[in-house]
Amino acid sequence: MRAVVFDAFGGAEKLRLAEVHKPSPAAGEVLIEVHCASVNPVDWKIREGMLAELFPYDFPIVPGWDAAGVVAGAGKGVTAFRAGDKVFAYCRKPKIQHGTYAEYVTMGADAVAPMPRNLDFAEASTIPLTGLTAWQSLFDAGKLSAGQKVLIHAGAGGVGSLAIQFAKNAGATVYTTARGRNHAYVKGMGADAAIDYTREKFVDAVRTLAPEGVDLVFDTIGGHVQRESYKALRAGGMLVSIVNLPESGDAERYGARANFVFVSPNGGQLREIAALIEAGKVRPAEYEVIPLDRAAEAQERSRTGHVRGKIVLNIR
Repeated sequence: MRAVVFDAFGGAEKLRLAEVHKPSPAAGEVLIEVHCASVNPVDWKIREGMLAELFPYDFPIVPGWDAAGVVAGAGKGVTAFRAGDKVFAYCRKPKIQHGTYAEYVTMGADAVAPMPRNLDFAEASTIPLTGLTAWQSLFDAGKLSAGQKVLIHAGAGGVGSLAIQFAKNAGATVYTTARGRNHAYVKGMGADAAIDYTREKFVDAVRTLAPEGVDLVFDTIGGHVQRESYKALRAGGMLVSIVNLPESGDAERYGARANFVFVSPNGGQLREIAALIEAGKVRPAEYEVIPLDRAAEAQERSRTGHVRGKIVLNIR
């Protein structure tokens, strides 16, 4: 089968198109004929070796953790899916090697879900990693509920776009940071207020909007932004980061709590997200489709950190 691979850690020039062995589903797995795979920042981080100490790996590596496609086969014990079903999945496996920048991928059936009926393959491929990241951060770690206030950093990104919609649908008041040119976009996603971090200090803006502070900060940036974000929290508020593990001393200093999320595959949560999409309560982030053979370009653009929405690789 056709796939994008790399044989050593390094820059985007390491990516190449190749013919590799088509996988077969083991017991409990589904074989997905991949139609589209979306690009995420973790893809280039893996390529550069930034996760080499976190996960075992074997070269050559096929990058990619998002897939939307059609069930092409199933292993022993799989009863929830049959050949021809349209599905989507967050395809992170215990070992980094067989990803979704390929014509086929296998994944445990419990991590796979039926595609939302009102989305095409490109749209559906933008959802799994970003959707589960936002869901698990806001609700599993952050315990966000109706009536609370949340600050979501980088609301125009893939994760932020969905986080805004999930939080708003849950009944929260949503503030988000975004460049001025993206304010109409994030407000269209449901943000109650957009803060241009290039023109004002986001902490001051939040304290003007919510003098007592917000209940939750969803940190998608890390570093200095993470440290400053504690100042936007109410006493006892929660910061959830997906970038780097918060320093325990920082949270204690501001009388706050902190948590870290590394997203896990979860077919059940994908079904919940799909239901919201089918009900018209959530829509995919803005996206652009490019051919699989331009994967290196896609990763380099993702690396800038200023992609609005998602980039999707068209595989078939």
